Amino acid sequence: MHDRDQNAGQNHDIKTRNKSFESVKQLKYLEATLTNQNSVPEEVKNRVKSGNACYHSVQNLLSSSLLSKNTKVKIYRTIILSVVLCGCETWPLTLREEHRLKVFENRVLRKIFRPKKDEVEIGG
Repeated sequence: MHDRDQNAGQNHDIKTRNKSFESVKQLKYLEATLTNQNSVPEEVKNRVKSGNACYHSVQNLLSSSLLSKNTKVKIYRTIILSVVLCGCETWPLTLREEHRLKVFENRVLRKIFRPKKDEVEIGG
């Protein structure tokens, strides 16, 4: 058996220039959870969860009648969307994960653009 075959599936520390780096299964870096399995569905799930928490933290602003819808969309893009999509450039998305992100975005935008009770005309 080759040495490579005997070492398959084992975690090893990385050594370079007299420095040693521990091999880990999971690492949280800049709000992204990096794993040795590169589980994109789990990362998207966690990001949507973080996006929901972020939305709820600014919900009072987004439901305020004092702000224009344009300002609310800017808040969404700069605060909430940046939390959800941080590091997404490295995600190989499947249609399922893409759909999950679109559902999240549509849900938040519907909450921003929905008419208030006093704005709805009761016609006849």
